Amino acid sequence: MTGWGEVVEPPLLEKVWAGLEEVLAPALIGVDWEHPDELGEIPGGSAVDMACWDLWARMRGVPLAHALGGSRTSLTATVRIGAERSLESLVARVNRQVCGGYSHVTLDVQPGWDVEPVRAVRAAYPGLAISLDAQGGYTDMEALIALDSYGIAVIERPFASGDVAGHAELQDRLSAAVAVEVRSEDDLVDYVTGHAARALLLRPSHFSSLSRVRRTHDRAVSAGWDILCAGGQGTGVARAATVAVASMPGCTLPCDVTQPPRSAQIVTPPVGASGGVVAVPLTQPGLGHSIDEARLARLAKASFRA
Repeated sequence: MTGWGEVVEPPLLEKVWAGLEEVLAPALIGVDWEHPDELGEIPGGSAVDMACWDLWARMRGVPLAHALGGSRTSLTATVRIGAERSLESLVARVNRQVCGGYSHVTLDVQPGWDVEPVRAVRAAYPGLAISLDAQGGYTDMEALIALDSYGIAVIERPFASGDVAGHAELQDRLSAAVAVEVRSEDDLVDYVTGHAARALLLRPSHFSSLSRVRRTHDRAVSAGWDILCAGGQGTGVARAATVAVASMPGCTLPCDVTQPPRSAQIVTPPVGASGGVVAVPLTQPGLGHSIDEARLARLAKASFRA
């Protein structure tokens, strides 16, 4: 049987590839393990860890979602919408997504592109669930507080990572939930103890292992937080793992697995939303998707066999 994993962060690709070829693959050959947790921390090895989980679940005939403790059969999806040239084009783009079945959108905001676009979308769609992603671009919270009057569900990443005090003050002044993004359970603890948010943006590809992802999920749940699971890059393999994580009980906010286009994927069926809903594959073991190995071979720029 074969397990599949994927690295989706471009700055790490060359380093991880060299590590796979020179260290990780030779080290794993001949290792006797019963569960991926037994492999411990694999340096730079999130893709290897993912492949080990996929292999373990396939060998036991269980979907990865169930192996991680997930229980959902489908997920509500959000679609992210970046800044547009004009308010009219923004509203038109939102309209296309709403007509396509989405009941939740996430608008990118930044200083100078925030109150007016949110007001325009809210005026056009009074009942639409709206979240905002500030991508850490704010230092002044007054504009963000002004946005709260438009019935916003979540404001993601308002300030730079690590600004616990700023996030805490903003959360205290908002009815919307502030969502922070972390790369470890330890980082999350700082925000939890500082009462700095009420939601977690959980991106599995940023963690060294799915076990760490699960522990971070459990810590957020124990704090009473909601969780948004996101992961939209790559060829579909990492997104399939993201869907499995998003099926866990604490991932109560709409998930984000809507990009890139399905034509960029090597998995069947493609991972993505249909009518604003993402299906969790439960009829096939492991990641729940087959790999188009012929297409992968055509796309590959390098390969090795250990």
